[in-house]
Amino acid sequence: MAAMEWRPFPRTVMKVLIVCTNHDTYPVKSSKTGVWLNELTHFYDVMAKRRIIMDIVSPLGGNVPVDERSLDLKDECNARYWEDPAFRQKLQNSLKPSAIDPTDYRLIYFAGGHGAMWDFPENNELQRLAKTVYERNGMVTAIAHGVCGLLNVRLSDGTLLIQDKYVTGYSKVEETLVSFVSEVPFYLEDKLKENGAHYTKAMIPFVEFIEMDERLITGQNSHSARKIASKALEELFEK
Repeated sequence: MAAMEWRPFPRTVMKVLIVCTNHDTYPVKSSKTGVWLNELTHFYDVMAKRRIIMDIVSPLGGNVPVDERSLDLKDECNARYWEDPAFRQKLQNSLKPSAIDPTDYRLIYFAGGHGAMWDFPENNELQRLAKTVYERNGMVTAIAHGVCGLLNVRLSDGTLLIQDKYVTGYSKVEETLVSFVSEVPFYLEDKLKENGAHYTKAMIPFVEFIEMDERLITGQNSHSARKIASKALEELFEK
């Protein structure tokens, strides 16, 4: 008898979609905003170590600005990716939402930075991506100001994704402590509550804190990016 030809088992490719802002200005302050760098790099690094394929999308596509205050290259992870030409190329040439087929992704992650508060909440295309990933049993994740991208996501039954869900995000206290109250268009904490979410936060500002409600994982601030990524991978691969 001829030897049986060996074939590998079919394998579903795991893909993650990262959403970043295009917005880089404040109403009054002269400094530039954008994505908060370690909210992107720390999450990206955890995924990269598991050989996860990642795409970066932004509301307009093209260049993703980086908040000047977050460009901390003493952070080894920030420095490594900032100096990586392939990573920088991705940031400068992010995809448009219209170019994305959300059925290709098992997880979507909304990175933060103050810029997100201007171009995430009312973007119907981003809402469509999150809705589709979630309704296909994927995971929706977000961090800090990036959680504002979930405020108006409606599911097929008309309910808001965050309604009656436990979520966290950048707190009013944290916004006050960094002296950006006069710059932001709204308090994220208040909007989450107004839209029916059960908002939670750490007792101490600026410490790692995440909240998980089924397939929805949110992080309070930039210190939470690695934990979001690790928890998401645990849910996707180990359960």
